[in-house]
Amino acid sequence: MQARMKNPAMLLPGAMESVQSLFKATKEGGVPDTTMELVHLRVSQVNGCSACVDAGAKNAKKGGETDERLFAVAAWRETSYFTDAERAALNLAEHATRLADRGDAVPDDVWDEVADHYDEKGLAAIVLMIAVTNLFNRLNATTRQVAGAW
Repeated sequence: MQARMKNPAMLLPGAMESVQSLFKATKEGGVPDTTMELVHLRVSQVNGCSACVDAGAKNAKKGGETDERLFAVAAWRETSYFTDAERAALNLAEHATRLADRGDAVPDDVWDEVADHYDEKGLAAIVLMIAVTNLFNRLNATTRQVAGAW
């Protein structure tokens, strides 16, 4: 596999710095890094972004995530590896990524469940992580960035 072009955010002045600033801001919400990495990985799996799945799994592993949990993210509903708070974040990640799959993209029960576990700053961080990951996924998938190439 070969990329169609460099990542567009690397080609336009200031674009990558802006995206990285948004990504860095997600760290300020008080949500555990492991949860944020799981959210990033799940969004990337849903979108089929091989570069982000690869990078996300590697970053999570560096952060101390276990192989069992990384292997199970795609089937998080059917495992006992995740806390209720992580499950709520993963559920929100899927709903906010698959916006067109239902009339009410993020139903109140999904939102209420995640809001039971995180304060407003934490919710902001999770929503921003979902949005930034979707941005990365769209850039990488469209231009066919190669997993492991960076």
